[in-house]
Order: sequence, then C-alpha cells, then structure tokens
Amino acid sequence: MVKQDFRENLGLAFDTIRTHKLRSFLAILGVLIGVALIILVVGLIQGFRGTIQDEIMTEGADTAFISRFEQGPHVGRRPKDERLRKPLTLQDGLAILRMSPAVKQLAISVFQWELAHNARYQSNEVQGAEFRGTFPAYLEVYSNATMKAGRFFTDIENDHRDNVVVLGENTAQALFRNIDDALGKEVIVDGSKFLVVGVLQKQNGGFGTSDEDRRVIIPFYTFFKLYPGSYEIGMRMLAYPGKLYPAMDQIRETLRRRRNVPYEKPDDFSIQSNVEAVKQFDDIIYGVVLAIVVLSSIGLLIGGMGVMNIMLVSVTERTREIGVRKAIGAKRSDITWQFLFEAMTLTGAGGLIGILVGSALVWLVPHVTQMKAVVPMWAVIVGFSVSVSIGLIFGVWPATKAARLNPVEALRYE
Repeated sequence: MVKQDFRENLGLAFDTIRTHKLRSFLAILGVLIGVALIILVVGLIQGFRGTIQDEIMTEGADTAFISRFEQGPHVGRRPKDERLRKPLTLQDGLAILRMSPAVKQLAISVFQWELAHNARYQSNEVQGAEFRGTFPAYLEVYSNATMKAGRFFTDIENDHRDNVVVLGENTAQALFRNIDDALGKEVIVDGSKFLVVGVLQKQNGGFGTSDEDRRVIIPFYTFFKLYPGSYEIGMRMLAYPGKLYPAMDQIRETLRRRRNVPYEKPDDFSIQSNVEAVKQFDDIIYGVVLAIVVLSSIGLLIGGMGVMNIMLVSVTERTREIGVRKAIGAKRSDITWQFLFEAMTLTGAGGLIGILVGSALVWLVPHVTQMKAVVPMWAVIVGFSVSVSIGLIFGVWPATKAARLNPVEALRYE
C-alpha cells in the first residue's frame, strides 16, 4: 500500500511539473544554481588539492624541510620572534649528518630570498630565477630532480668553487634554442659567468603549468665565494625508509642542543615533513570548502523560499482538487505527502540539473585551461541530498496548509 501511494504521489508531482513547466523551472532556479556552484567549486578545489599533493609528494614521502622560519602560508611580515631567530648554518647541517643515524642524506642549500636574480645568454634573459647554492646531495634528496641533459656538478667542483651551473628545463629553453645547445655554454647570472654542465627535467608545476621550473643551481661554496653577504640556509632531509619520524626527532634534538634552546622553551626552528605539509594544506582547503558551501547555501535558501511560494500558490489553485480528494476518502497524511513529494520532486529535479551543469563545467575546465578539476562522488550525493532536503523543509508549510483545508469549504472554492 505504501509503495502504491509512493508511485501515485510521484506521478502527481511529475504531472504538476509537466503542466507548469516555466513556473516549475523558475521555482527551482535558485536550487539549480546553488547545487551547480557547489559542484563546480568542489571540483576545482579537489583538482587543485590533487595537484598540490602530487607536487609536494614528488619531493619524496621520506623527506622533511628544515628552516629557522615556521613553514606554511603566512600573510605580511613574520612575527618578531621568528625574525630574531639565529640562522641555520653549514655546521648545523654537518652535525645533523653526524648525529642522526636515521638520516640517509641531507641537501643543504643557500639562498638570498630578498634579491631577484637574473640569468642571461646573449640577448635572452630569465628574470626572477630560483637561484641557490647547494651540494651534489641535492640530486639524491629531491626525487623530482632528474637530469634531462648533461650532469650535476661534483664534490670536486664544489670544493674548488668552480663557476658551473645546472639549469632548470624552462630556464634552459628560455635562454637557448634547445636544451642540447645549453651544455658547454656560458651564461651570466647577476654579472658572473657560469659554465652550463647540466639541465634538470621539468617539474610538474602548480596547476599543471610549466612556469614553475626556473631553477638555477650552483655549487654551495661557489655561492659563498660570490655572495659573502646576507644569505639564508635551508635543508631538506632524506630519511631511511620508514625512519622519517625518528629522523625528525634526532634532528630536533641535535638542533636544540646546538642552538642552546632551554628544555621548557619551544623550538626556534621548523621541521616539516611532506606528510605534514599535505595535512596543513588540507586543513586550509577544508576551511575554504566550508566557506564556499556556506555562501552557496544562500542560493539554496533563496531557491527553497521560491519553491515554498510556488507551492503555496499551487495549494490555492488546487483547493477544489484537495476538497474532492478528501471527499472520496483521502486522509490528511495523504494530502501532506502529495505536496511534500511535489516539493521534493521540484527541488530534486533542480539538484539533478545543477549536478549535470556543474559536472559539465568541471569537465570543461581541463579542456580549456591547464587547471585540473574532478567531481568526487560524495559531492554528487551531497548535492542531490541537499536539494531534496530543501524541498522537504520548505514544503512542510504548504503541505500542512493543504492538509488542514476543510473539505466542504474546499469543494465550494471557485
């Protein structure tokens, strides 16, 4: 009996939608737009999240970055206590290698964050290059550092402070006609000549673009020879498989001892693994998703109010029909469910159309841009469930009003 009532109410709901197509479409427009926006935003954020996760994890799951500054996104100047921290030193890195048995290798790099570095070959120039000095261990620690052509510089070249350089693929392509032409040529970086000995294969940059790989890498001691002034040292550690957290604990103990950090004081440096970086990024993404969903809910709320108004009009128009149904034995619950089903069918149809529109836009994004986008199944389920729930919530008042009509007065209604 319940199954038969369900089919009957569903059939009546579809009949009403077919009879008033334009009115029904206008009623569900808000729900349609709200659900489509949720699907689109979630699809874009999921694609962005996947891209960032892939990019972070390509540097290796058993690696961690060590810096005197707290890592992760920040706005404006860093807090004073961070700026006053002692810089990390080469001796700190060498101590880590000696005193941390779980550390397999350590890439110590030196930067000048506040200066913009330019690389030039003849009339071609790359501005804002990612310029650093490092050790040959860089190639082992960074799993995304793969030679495209030539070789990486050697320990001997580092010890002799030779002016040799390894370029990122994008930098090499910008300076030379093709990558093979770069090997053996001299490029000028900030006025100093460097012999190109190798080209690193392009990384998978953010959003799938190729503008991220602007690396210009020289030997660590060569950097100190040319830039004896202010600099910043950062380190990336590679742990033995399964030893990431013991390695981080050993590094923390070593640095706290070397930097004379009291037992009760927090670290005056930062150690962050790629796993933690992904988790931190996820926390930010979930916050953004929550904010977007709340904003999109305004559209759903407006759509629900539109459906409620349309259903109230429908109750008034069909007063005589309600009286006839009650006269032949329909109960209050039958009338209530009839109008609730109609409201839920309206918003459910709007949700389905919104899902199709949002999914189509998400599918289109990778084909017209270099961004990734993907619609997770949970977003589809949530979108449809929310749309149906909107109909249930905002259909209660019209359905209750219809169920409470006096059958005698309803039959007299013209």
